[in-house]
Amino acid sequence: MKLIFMGTPDFSVPVLEALAAQHDIVAVYTQPPRPAGRGKADRPSPVHQKALALGLSVRHPARLTDPVDQAEFAALHADIAVVVAYGLILPQAVLDAPRLGCLNIHASLLPRWRGAAPIHRAIMAGDSHTGICIMQMEAGLDSGPVLLRQETPINPQETTADLHDRLSAMGAALIVQALDQLPLTPQLQPKQGITYATKIDKAEARIDFTQTAETVDRQIRGLSPFPGAWVQIGPERVKLLRSRLAEGRGTPGQVLHGFTIACGTGAVEITEAQREGKRPMPAAEILKGLRLPTHLA
Repeated sequence: MKLIFMGTPDFSVPVLEALAAQHDIVAVYTQPPRPAGRGKADRPSPVHQKALALGLSVRHPARLTDPVDQAEFAALHADIAVVVAYGLILPQAVLDAPRLGCLNIHASLLPRWRGAAPIHRAIMAGDSHTGICIMQMEAGLDSGPVLLRQETPINPQETTADLHDRLSAMGAALIVQALDQLPLTPQLQPKQGITYATKIDKAEARIDFTQTAETVDRQIRGLSPFPGAWVQIGPERVKLLRSRLAEGRGTPGQVLHGFTIACGTGAVEITEAQREGKRPMPAAEILKGLRLPTHLA
């Protein structure tokens, strides 16, 4: 099958690898290189780097609204396009160009968590399950019919980073299965249960210990590793990366013992954190060099 692959971040790389092993990828589309690192030199996306390593042709238009770019896309005469975390809206001319249209790999159980940050939002909302959907793309935001879906539980101490890696591998396996089984019967998404996973705002990252322990724990795990939920400890902004619910109670923000903090109700134990300019470390290591105040605000 002649296939166009469209993706950008690390989440998309296992999918590209799985498809390249079984199909003829005529082109890889990804976001343009962006300034990164201390020198702010342009850095190709993870998909761009992997595609070059696989010897694939890479294209990175800044947008796909230009008729010239759309004509070049159509001229590939692809059977199908597979899209996963590409980062650009696809115009109708692009959606219509491949013979079998465009399939999207989405990291939620649609119609729940349409949009940009489904993994973060599922954890932060306390969802017990999530999954992968293979969706036939249309003009609406993640509103197309679903061809295949696979569900998985969200483990009680799982972070966004953990779930990201599991869902990426699931997506790679499920899209291979979907392509092998075409044509599949599309299932329209129900109109009930639609939610939107809005992009994460850094303003959400500061921890408010007046919230319940469950809410604080989900915030820490849902924002780990990026942007990283944080507290101010002296002059430092310390990121809290892993946590679990703990026994104990006190005034919100009170340090009960070790790195266990009282919340509005209950308490959370921080199990991994990161000081400014340092690598992530277990809480026990952090506390060897960081003196906690009696209260965290």
